[in-house]
Amino acid sequence: MSPVERVERVLSGRWSDRAPLSFWHHFGPHQVAGEPAVAAHLAHLEAFDLDFLKIMNDNGYPHALPVERVADLAGLTELRGDEGEFGRQLELIAALKRRLRGRVLMTTTVFNAWSTLRHIVRPPREHKPPNLAPDDEVSGQLLSFLAQDEETLRRAIRVAAASLANFARRCLDAGADGIFLSVRDDWLERAGTNRARYADLVRPADLQILDGAARGRFNMLHVCGTPVHFRDFADYPVHVLNWADRSAGPSIADVRDWVKPAICAGLDNLRTLPEGTPQDCEREVADALRQAGDRPILIAPGCTYDPERVPRANLLAVCRAVRAAPVCSE
Repeated sequence: MSPVERVERVLSGRWSDRAPLSFWHHFGPHQVAGEPAVAAHLAHLEAFDLDFLKIMNDNGYPHALPVERVADLAGLTELRGDEGEFGRQLELIAALKRRLRGRVLMTTTVFNAWSTLRHIVRPPREHKPPNLAPDDEVSGQLLSFLAQDEETLRRAIRVAAASLANFARRCLDAGADGIFLSVRDDWLERAGTNRARYADLVRPADLQILDGAARGRFNMLHVCGTPVHFRDFADYPVHVLNWADRSAGPSIADVRDWVKPAICAGLDNLRTLPEGTPQDCEREVADALRQAGDRPILIAPGCTYDPERVPRANLLAVCRAVRAAPVCSE
């Protein structure tokens, strides 16, 4: 069975010969765009014979002016989706499409409007696995902007969402099979609070971006951080739902009976992969499949892993465990 067939069967809720597998990490700063980025993605895919490719996007969002005050956000304008950093990502997608020729499905990273504004306010100096702590200085600054001038911040979210929707359309045109939309609600909400802030401010923007990618065949929603209102993401119009079931929850067993999109989870990118033994990794794969029961799933981590900390032997153990698992049957 080909990797594409394997994934498509799981997306339709049918058993495959085995669970599709993938995992991903940020590449070095010299491998963000151009041929170095293409080569890094292909080497990673081929080294582990992965079933689908998550295209990393560390190119950023095109904007020229620094944002130090809420008034600076008023300068944001809607983008076509092919400017500057967007264009570099589109070139990466197109090059991978030419080289892979449809051998695997490709989903390309798109950060939602809130994450994009965070990057505009304070561009990341380096890209590493996520910090699960909800207290965040940059989101705190955005929330202070909200208190100072709500309409300006709301407009900035709308403009970013429109630009990202245009970018998502162009990603599909360039050859991506879908987008990997990264969202996170614990920057805005806390456990026990109502859903008003994220649902009011950010969810409409998320849905607008997904609408831009609606003709994709492999759209994934990545719920980053520790979700406060996980159920609110479970009804997004996507093919696949990915989250940190191990380090943040909920578990696969807790959601397998009611989550509509295909489940993509099972590997702990923060603990087991970097700190465990190959045997620990094998047991984690077996446990993920056990939790899924009679529901087909995709095996993957809840987010990026740190390639400087994760032993290659652990990644190979994951591959062996997935491929040696009992064959599923209809």
